[in-house]
Amino acid sequence: MNILIINGPNLNLLGTRETEIYGNSTYKVLVQYIKKYAKVHKVSVKIYQSNHEGKIIDYIQKHQKKYQAIIINPGAFTHYSYAIRDCLSAYSLKKIEVHLSNIYEREDFRKVSVIKDVVDMSVLGKGFDSYIEAIDLLLKGEIK
Repeated sequence: MNILIINGPNLNLLGTRETEIYGNSTYKVLVQYIKKYAKVHKVSVKIYQSNHEGKIIDYIQKHQKKYQAIIINPGAFTHYSYAIRDCLSAYSLKKIEVHLSNIYEREDFRKVSVIKDVVDMSVLGKGFDSYIEAIDLLLKGEIK
């Protein structure tokens, strides 16, 4: 299985940003963690991070044909990016939204996800393991 993993704004700040919420591990460690797990499970992953909405959309549009699924952590775009929502909606790939923290247990503005209605499932609040659970759901065929 080929999975495209997209990370939105400020994920590149992992390890320094609000460590009480996101922990001390860096984005580089996250990428290595995902790639190691994917390799063991014979999954091909392409991981991309951008702080720019248009770049994320361009990347999905350019690469979506090569992948069977998208795992996306839209970061703050979760709460207001109808452009990313529409981009995801345009494709019939399997799609899972992930978040390191549980957005529904945080500030009120984070409790709104404009993405959730165009993805097959959301995995929240499990730190780096949110990505691993998403990969497992795809591998087990639990996302139809």
